[in-house]
Amino acid sequence: MNGPDRLPLRPLLLADLLASPAIGPAAFDPNRPLLASLIAGQASGGGCLPPHLGLGPAAYRYLREAYFPGCTATPTAREIESIPEWDDLQKLLLDHRARKSPSELLMANVVATACIGRDHLWQDLGLASREELSQLMWVNFPELARANSGDMKWKKFLYRQFCSREGIYVCPAPSCGVCKDYAKCFGPEN
Repeated sequence: MNGPDRLPLRPLLLADLLASPAIGPAAFDPNRPLLASLIAGQASGGGCLPPHLGLGPAAYRYLREAYFPGCTATPTAREIESIPEWDDLQKLLLDHRARKSPSELLMANVVATACIGRDHLWQDLGLASREELSQLMWVNFPELARANSGDMKWKKFLYRQFCSREGIYVCPAPSCGVCKDYAKCFGPEN
């Protein structure tokens, strides 16, 4: 597997991001290390997100200035496709957010945008591991994390939740058919 944790720049970028002092409430935000990992993964060539992580230039600038001032790590420039269900995925995430931090709103946008990618969600986000994605889900969307009691792959799980809300009964994630782990995801649930 050629995930972001195998990229040599990732640990250096992550250390640089976490060494920069956050401003105000961002310094105590439980999402700060997760956001740093996301940016480090994207900046070192992992993930699928656009340079502003799907937040738009103004929100991304705020994120950088509040959470990682002075840091120069920049996500790789990528063009991404849009998906018609983006608004629905974002709404699903927002409806289940923890309501403990304003950064949950940023995370909902980033996660919904990463669902466009063609790899596992943790890889599309540029995170170091699936466990890190599970931590992101528990911090930001604990109700969804609890509902994933079968440890289903996160992208598949989010799409299944979205589809069940909409009454859609055959609902694969956008790139499942071409994934090398298709049999693991679409086999019997544990």
